[in-house]
Amino acid sequence: MKNLLLKLACTFISVVLLNTPSYASVDLKGTALKEKAVKYNKELDGFEYPFDVKTFNFNSQNQDLKMRYMDIGNKDAAKVIVLLHGKNFSGYYWEHVAQDLLSKKYRVIVPDQIGFGKSSKPEHYQYNFAQLALNTKSLLDSLGIQKFDLVGHSMGGMLAITFAVNYNQAVNKLILINPIGLEDYSQYVEYKDINFFYQSQLNTTLDKAMNYQKKNYYDGQWSSEYEQLLIPLKGWLAGDDWKTVAWNNALTYGPIFSENMVAKFSQITNETFLIIGTRDKTGPGRGWLKPGVTRTLGDYKMLGKHAQSVIKNSTLIELDGLGHMPMYEDYNAFNKAFNQALN
Repeated sequence: MKNLLLKLACTFISVVLLNTPSYASVDLKGTALKEKAVKYNKELDGFEYPFDVKTFNFNSQNQDLKMRYMDIGNKDAAKVIVLLHGKNFSGYYWEHVAQDLLSKKYRVIVPDQIGFGKSSKPEHYQYNFAQLALNTKSLLDSLGIQKFDLVGHSMGGMLAITFAVNYNQAVNKLILINPIGLEDYSQYVEYKDINFFYQSQLNTTLDKAMNYQKKNYYDGQWSSEYEQLLIPLKGWLAGDDWKTVAWNNALTYGPIFSENMVAKFSQITNETFLIIGTRDKTGPGRGWLKPGVTRTLGDYKMLGKHAQSVIKNSTLIELDGLGHMPMYEDYNAFNKAFNQALN
């Protein structure tokens, strides 16, 4: 009997181990992520995206660059949608959204912007949203895609706004998910040299990133699903190219603080949907406000309403109790809002 019980116990343990993903975390403080040994170069070789990754080769600012992207679904689909990622992630975090869009017969394009994810990390690049929009337009032109819905989350919202203003005829509808840039940071925040952001990036640790996201994105909560999103960062921090990645991370702060999206609101002519988790308090630069500034940055409950009042033909969909990552905090609530925008 003892031998039988021992055998059954071993079998149970083996089944559990075999069916537990390597990135899973029982300890929600990040223990499993820290124990998983990963090491990535600047283009995330070895880190698998949820769909096949392709390469768009082009020349920009006198250098040959590689823009990686996922092109998912039927190439002859009647509906095409483009998903633009935020600052702290890249295309891989759109997996669940992309899967649902595929079920709705969309062709889904998910680019990694230059400086992010698997795309090139140049030593020097004049980052601005008009340039990133042009890069994205060039990619879509190369694929023969002329009309599409455009979705931008977080920093991707600033890019999506710029794209819609510069290439309004290409965009069917614009969907902004908790975008940053709903207030003009340059009015309230002291200008910082890129060296300031570079030093901050060099001091990045996994714990700092985890604590920042836990506090600012997820209302103090944490889960293995949130933890998975940090695997690329962990591999970069352990790899040999972190300084290059950190430098590009620093450079991309430039347009966030120097480009005024609020001034572009009145120039948007496309049907626009603002999906806003009202608990969001993301306020870039609140740590170095100009002397005398008392404004509370990142009040999304107010910012969403103001943007909707200025952007013509726009609809505000508020998600009460959710923050900066509504598609991860409560996918069902987010998906209901997203479907409203799509339909």
